[in-house]
Amino acid sequence: MAGRRWTVEETFQSGKGLAGLDEHQVRRWTSWHRWVTLAMLAHAFLAAATADERAQEQAPDDLIPLTCNEIQHLFTTLVAQTVHTVIHRLRWSEWRRRHQARARACPYQRRTAQQR
Repeated sequence: MAGRRWTVEETFQSGKGLAGLDEHQVRRWTSWHRWVTLAMLAHAFLAAATADERAQEQAPDDLIPLTCNEIQHLFTTLVAQTVHTVIHRLRWSEWRRRHQARARACPYQRRTAQQR
């Protein structure tokens, strides 16, 4: 049972950052309950969308797979705020994921070169 605590803590931390779980000023139990329910549903949506995307498609080698953070950002910019076009946002997301994949691969390439 003690080992499960870390998973719960990580989930709450992720819910705070992605779904605004900690952005409510508690005055009454009913409002707090509604806010937490809405935030947990938003977090569950992001987690399910991430798992579904990873199960359906394999990311190209030069891109990292979609993460909860990236899906939240895309959802916010494509649905809630339509300042830029959809094509612009999708290309920006692809560029960002490619850049993150390169940044992740660089230390491994450097380590391999040093071992030779």
